[in-house]
Amino acid sequence: MRYLPLTDRDRKEMLKSINAAGINDLYRDVPKEAWLNEPIGLPNHASELQVERHFQKLADQNQAAFSGPFFVGAGAYRHHVPASVDHLIQRGEFLTSYTPYQPEISQGTLQYLFEFQTQVALLTGMDVANASLYDGSTGCAEAILMAQRVTRRRQAILSGNLHGQYRDVAETVTQFTDEKMDKLEPCPENPEQDYERILRHLNKDTSCVVVQNPDVFGHIRDLTPLAEAVHEKGALLVVVVTEAVSFGALKSPGEMGADIVVGEGQSIGGGLNFGGPYLGLFATRDQFVRQMPGRLCGETVDEQGTRGYVLTLSTREQHIRREKATSNICTNSGLTALAFTIHMTLLGEKGIRALAMLNHKKACELRDTLKGIPSIEVLNKAFFNEISVKLPIPAAAVVERLAEIGILGGVPASRIFPGVDNVGNILILAATELNEESDFKALGKGLKEVLK
Repeated sequence: MRYLPLTDRDRKEMLKSINAAGINDLYRDVPKEAWLNEPIGLPNHASELQVERHFQKLADQNQAAFSGPFFVGAGAYRHHVPASVDHLIQRGEFLTSYTPYQPEISQGTLQYLFEFQTQVALLTGMDVANASLYDGSTGCAEAILMAQRVTRRRQAILSGNLHGQYRDVAETVTQFTDEKMDKLEPCPENPEQDYERILRHLNKDTSCVVVQNPDVFGHIRDLTPLAEAVHEKGALLVVVVTEAVSFGALKSPGEMGADIVVGEGQSIGGGLNFGGPYLGLFATRDQFVRQMPGRLCGETVDEQGTRGYVLTLSTREQHIRREKATSNICTNSGLTALAFTIHMTLLGEKGIRALAMLNHKKACELRDTLKGIPSIEVLNKAFFNEISVKLPIPAAAVVERLAEIGILGGVPASRIFPGVDNVGNILILAATELNEESDFKALGKGLKEVLK
């Protein structure tokens, strides 16, 4: 926005129109003792060129993004995003537009949200998806609240291998409700034990069971038997997916019996960007759609029979009575949803499957590298693009040492589960299509040096 200065004459006319003798009249309600007697300690105005030079000097202090061997994942993943995605989302009609309060006027916005919902429903294997949420963790909390409304029960069982920060967010969001959280202990070395604990905790008061697949330690499992056990108790199964690319390789949560699927869509169309913005994916069964949070765009025809898009469902408290609302979410992550949709459209079904298999191939190379180091125990039998290892010393110390030699060697599980005793020596590493052979060699050499 350009700076449009006013002349002295303009100011006098404005003051005259409000019957003010001068600028000080605008502050007559402020006690005189609070008035400044001298200019505030800020520099005088500068020319546009001077301002640009000043900020360029500040920008020059920034450090370039890390470009060395990179194996960080644990809920946020580094993938290649085509340049066309960034080019398209920066078009003025997308970049500056906000939630349309007369939605049917914004047909372009509603159309891409409708396409986004279709893509998410297909990926998750569910009947319907909403127009996105803020991120995966808040979506997880919303799923728990939704399950409470559907089942009229008050106890949620959170898998021990659900991402620790998702557990924390869910607890924060639901702290003022009567929802009871049954948070199980992490099982990094034995995912089967995690499922056995879930079954032992299931009872007539359980509203939902929340599991992650692949879980935070990278283990993958067929959730069908768990879904059957959960449904037998009258509860809902909520499946969390933090790595959206995995949808291209794994059996969908819907096929395995999930009732609600929550995902983090950052992997498709979104960079790491030092922490955001992220994108919450949320999908469910047709019979639960009235309890779904957020907004739902639908397709229809107008009086002339022309295809159009409408806001079919909007159950947030901005739109309806608070006691009837399913969520206090104020908007959807529109720009990141568009980036997701563009990237998915460029990939198509064949592309997302190929990308997923390439990620798995890279993870196999990572596993082989780690297996070649005698003091490291690889914990995963089945995985997608993320694996966990058990080290002979605390993982946090290893990560710090690797960083000193230019390698970002994963995420210590203790960072995700602070204060938990059995995860101190567990290191979580991810590999994507961006990892090269030289990265694996550098990691193997670095680990041998650190652990010798």
